Amino acid sequence: MIGTVIVSFNSAKFLDDSIRAAARFTHEVVVVDNASEDDSVEVAARAGAKVLSNPVNRGFAAAVNQGVRSLRSEFALILNPDTVLVNSPAPLAEACQLPGVGAAAGRLAGPDGHTQTGFTVRRLPTTWTLSFEALGINRVWPSNPVNRSYRCLDLDLRVAQQVEQPAGAFLLFSKKTWEELGGLDESFHPVWFEDVDLLARMQAANLMVWYDPDVVASHHGGHSVSQLDPGIRQTYWYGNLLRYAAKHFSPFGFRATAAAAAAGCVIRWAATGIREYGSLAWLAGARVFGAAPAVRLSIGHELKKETKEEMQGC
Repeated sequence: MIGTVIVSFNSAKFLDDSIRAAARFTHEVVVVDNASEDDSVEVAARAGAKVLSNPVNRGFAAAVNQGVRSLRSEFALILNPDTVLVNSPAPLAEACQLPGVGAAAGRLAGPDGHTQTGFTVRRLPTTWTLSFEALGINRVWPSNPVNRSYRCLDLDLRVAQQVEQPAGAFLLFSKKTWEELGGLDESFHPVWFEDVDLLARMQAANLMVWYDPDVVASHHGGHSVSQLDPGIRQTYWYGNLLRYAAKHFSPFGFRATAAAAAAGCVIRWAATGIREYGSLAWLAGARVFGAAPAVRLSIGHELKKETKEEMQGC
C-alpha cells in the first residue's frame, strides 16, 4: 500500500487537483498544513484528504515526518502541493522492494508537458557544486561543466536508471527505510536541503535510489518558497546550505563552501542592496576560520538564529 503525504503552506489553489489525483492512484492521502492563512485546510478536507493542521509553521521536514508517522501504508509518497500524479506510482513501490533500493522517483513534467530537466534529478552536492551555486556562477554561466554535472544534464532522463538526488517534490520510500534513517532532519528549517540530506544518508547507508521515467507527475514549481520575502528566503537557503555542508563535507570542504557563500552574499548585497546579504556575508565569513569540526552540525542553525537576531536589532 502507498500513502501520499502533501505538506501545505497557503496552497489552496493547488491542493484539490493534487489530492484528487493522489487519491486515485494511492491508498490514502494525508495533508499536513503548516499554519496556512488561506483556506488550504478546508480545500484539503473537501477533497477527501486526512488533514493534520499545525498551529505554527513547523517546516517541511517536520511536517513530512508528521505525515509519514500517520500513514497506515507501507510506502510513503511525498508530493508537493503543486504536483499532480499523471499515472500510478506503483512501479516506484515495486522498485523499493528490491534489495538495496532505499527510494524511488518518477519524472516531473512542467505545465508545458516537457521534462523538468535540471530539477527532476540532480547529483548530490559537492564543495564545488555548492560553491558555484553560492557564488551565482550557475546563473551567469549555466552551461559550465560543474553545473551540467550537478543538474545531470548529461543523463538521458528517458531511461530508467540509478540516480543520486531526485527532487523531494516527488519521492517514494518505505516507512521502514525512513525509520531506519531517522526520518528527515528537522533542523533544516523551514525548507531547503532536508530532502538532499535524506538522500545523502541513504547513499552513506549503501542504499540506491531508482528513477523510472514512465511514472510521471505534473509539477508547477516554486509555489511555497515564492511566498517568502527575498531577504528571508536567502537567509533560509544560505543557512541550510551551510548546515548541509557542515554535516556532509570535510572540515576543509565546509570552510571552502562557507567562503564561497560569504563572497556570494557580498556580490548579491552590492547588486541588490538587500541588507540580509550583509549579515549573511559576515556570518558565513566568520565560519571560514571559526568553525571547529566538533561544532559543525550546529552551524546552519546558528547562522539563521544570529541573522534573525541581527535583523530584529536593525
